[in-house]
Amino acid sequence: MKIFNTPVNTSAKYLLTDSRYVEQATESIFFAIKGERHDGHAFIEELYKKGVREFVVETGCHFNFNGKLVAVENLKEFQGLVTDESLIFWIVGNSILALQEVVAKHRKNFDIPIVGITGSNGKTIVKEWIYELLANKISVAKSPRSYNSQIGVPLSVWQLAKVHQLGVFEAGISRKNEMKKLADVIQPTIGIFTNIGSAHDEGFNSRKEKVAEKLRLFAKAKTLIYCKDYDEIGEEVNLLLKQINPGIELIGWSLHEGNDFFVEVMNRDGSVILKTNWDGESLEVEIPFVDDAAIENATHALFCILKTQGAKDLPDFKLLRPLKMRLEMKHGIYDSYLVDDSYNNDLAGLEMALNFLNQHNTKRDKLLILSDIHETGLEEVTLYETVKELLISKGISEIIGVGAGLQKHQPMPGLYYGSTEELLADLPREMLSNRFTLVKGARVFGFERIIKRLEQKVHGTVFEINLDSVENNLNFYRTKLKPPTKLMAMVKAYAYGSGSTEIAAFLQYHRVDYLAVAYTDEGVSLRENGIELPIMVLNPQPESYQNVLNYELEPEIYSLKSLRSWIEFLEFSGSLEEKINIHLKLDTGMHRLGFTVDELDEVINLIKGIPDFYVKSVFSHLSGADDRKFNDFTLQQIDLFTQMSDQIRAAFPYEIDRHICNTAGILSYPDAHFEMVRVGIGLYGVESSGG
Repeated sequence: MKIFNTPVNTSAKYLLTDSRYVEQATESIFFAIKGERHDGHAFIEELYKKGVREFVVETGCHFNFNGKLVAVENLKEFQGLVTDESLIFWIVGNSILALQEVVAKHRKNFDIPIVGITGSNGKTIVKEWIYELLANKISVAKSPRSYNSQIGVPLSVWQLAKVHQLGVFEAGISRKNEMKKLADVIQPTIGIFTNIGSAHDEGFNSRKEKVAEKLRLFAKAKTLIYCKDYDEIGEEVNLLLKQINPGIELIGWSLHEGNDFFVEVMNRDGSVILKTNWDGESLEVEIPFVDDAAIENATHALFCILKTQGAKDLPDFKLLRPLKMRLEMKHGIYDSYLVDDSYNNDLAGLEMALNFLNQHNTKRDKLLILSDIHETGLEEVTLYETVKELLISKGISEIIGVGAGLQKHQPMPGLYYGSTEELLADLPREMLSNRFTLVKGARVFGFERIIKRLEQKVHGTVFEINLDSVENNLNFYRTKLKPPTKLMAMVKAYAYGSGSTEIAAFLQYHRVDYLAVAYTDEGVSLRENGIELPIMVLNPQPESYQNVLNYELEPEIYSLKSLRSWIEFLEFSGSLEEKINIHLKLDTGMHRLGFTVDELDEVINLIKGIPDFYVKSVFSHLSGADDRKFNDFTLQQIDLFTQMSDQIRAAFPYEIDRHICNTAGILSYPDAHFEMVRVGIGLYGVESSGG
């Protein structure tokens, strides 16, 4: 084992910050990041078992390894206990800064135009549209999806390779002193400032301060593209940016006549013509949108392409499509699910789409419908060998390939077609049935036709679930918890109508601690679809007890009657030697379900008589947490719950978790989080706190 206290100098090919994404373990380095909600050090042993041998760790942290708790400061003592000479640890003060420094050094190897994009809105759309317009002409590296954070930016820029002719990366900030770090990583030669709005205003003393912070991205850029009609941007460009970067070229376009880069907007039958001048030449492009935001985003993309490629042979802007058409999950025919990513196809985008597919860890087999990948700069043999390695690492065992390149090299078992038309004429129903299918194609292949054929026809009313929003909601509630408070997610009633299997798989991927369902058959369905998280069943009926055992579900027990019923079942079925986790509900004032104070002694004695009963948690429900007028009653509930749970916990020789806070309680009563909280309707976007 080697230990270094110097700046990270790695030869690794892959940078890891998430233990779920491991491709080539022996060529990877893991940056253990200690954040508000997760501590990457907790996954070091897991990654070691997967084959990772190089780690960046932070001073002041610790991790478990081979049954021992190891403090980073004491790694040298640990060194004598490890015989693996390939194991490397880099000790740093801050893993994110170390990650950024490694990538900033990598960025210096490339002398190509690099576009850095910031602003309040439209960053991702402008980036994706620039890529889509140029991808068939040159090799472009770009940020995957909206990777614009302190971690996302370096992971994006790390993709830069010798084959690339242009880089397009977005940068987002939420507070002061963040942009300088991202500027050091991206080192843009061309900047785009999309617009300025209220997003993240709370992190700054004023809107002016926020504009100034964003402009730090362009402190060394050669060119800045921005909309001059935003007075707040224009003022700071002239007062601040021109002072620190006096040689910068400013392309300040405007929708008002009299400006150097005037853009005239002309409506035409559901589309818009953008007319402007470039190098003394008048030119027009047509976009398939009429809304102001799309016009603004397309204009930024237009001037970026004019600056990097010139006005000759401009790409067809009419082919632009809304960004929401990427990575949409849809219900398909043949009892299948589709992930629609038919908009573009590149190696980085393919990896992101496969990661998205793997978030849905169901027992359905996964299938990939893939087109040829163009403009990578790689030889075909190398390209499809790389594709093969990627697909194997992501658990894909067969594909349907479309295009001459795939048909020739066939990196995976499957079916191969020369064109989309050939596939549509011979849809292999058996191969498509009961699958989770990712449809990933370059625009020229027109894979939207495949989606149209495979998508289950729906009525005019559609209920759409935005998983990015669910993730944002989940992370919001996690920010309210102090480590190591656990999180139980309620997926009862078909996940409040959102689709229990899909939501449960998503939550499992994002490492919630527990799920809760209303009835046993809901839990059975989740188990049959690959959900392995602990599942609490709120209302197990006697006729379903055997399934509770068979599917390793955990029943709520809320009365002496239900407790005795369980004991009778276990005795009758001969299952007393099977360990079963149970959850005890306490009545703290609702007087509906739950054990009362007077019943606790009897409950404890009965459970002690069944040694294979294991009390995983005790809980209650705050009936008025969403309304401050019930504050006194809620505090009484919390006090009574504390007393009752203390009595139960003292009676058993192991740790028992407590949870009483529901969605509203998480926000309004942080002192009552105990060891676990339950998030329900708030996960699905309904704010339930009256606080």
